[in-house]
Amino acid sequence: QVQLVESGGGLVQPGGSLTLSCAASISMFSINTMGWYRQVPGKERELVASIRSSGGSTNFADSVKGRFTISRDNVKNTMRLQMNSLKPEDTAVYYCNAWYWGTSYWGQGTQVTVSS
Repeated sequence: QVQLVESGGGLVQPGGSLTLSCAASISMFSINTMGWYRQVPGKERELVASIRSSGGSTNFADSVKGRFTISRDNVKNTMRLQMNSLKPEDTAVYYCNAWYWGTSYWGQGTQVTVSS
């Protein structure tokens, strides 16, 4: 069982920055792939970025490449999503995800609103 808790969401103006954090309840050394997803009402949840433990390889949605950075600290059991140059279309509920022993775990989500 893995519990994930997101934090850091909020309201930001277009062009601004925001950092989301995800804290895991178990040692992240034992979790290979972690990621951030987002969802807006009426649409499917989509992958924003993912990061692997081994080698630290990352993957980003085309819509956020060059603006978002994903990182993880397996010692502190924390994953972060640094979001820069935010756009109104980045508005969504952002979810932390972890794959552990073949099971996908989700956080409760944190709202990000980009608006002037």
